Amino acid sequence: MTSRPAARGGPAVLAVAAVTFANGGDNIGVYIPVFAVAGSGGLAVYAVVFLVLVAVWCAAGRFFATRPVVARALSRWGHVVLPVVLIAIGLLILIGGGAFGL
Repeated sequence: MTSRPAARGGPAVLAVAAVTFANGGDNIGVYIPVFAVAGSGGLAVYAVVFLVLVAVWCAAGRFFATRPVVARALSRWGHVVLPVVLIAIGLLILIGGGAFGL
């Protein structure tokens, strides 16, 4: 997939949406059972909350990425910090869920 840079030098909206969609693919196995028992009212609430919180994350990301100090730090250290944060979150989920006590 080829994407043109946006007018201000950032990635195209469709490229960001595609990466976000691809990264969330593994969640299908978790959410299908939840959606199956939620009913239409619960499903509507889930959808609205999801969309609102995605908008909050996008706004927060844009806010921080447009700050020169943060942008420089992310450019320099982002490739190191992101995997560490994701591994830490995964370990917290595994430990909190009791996965190591099976």
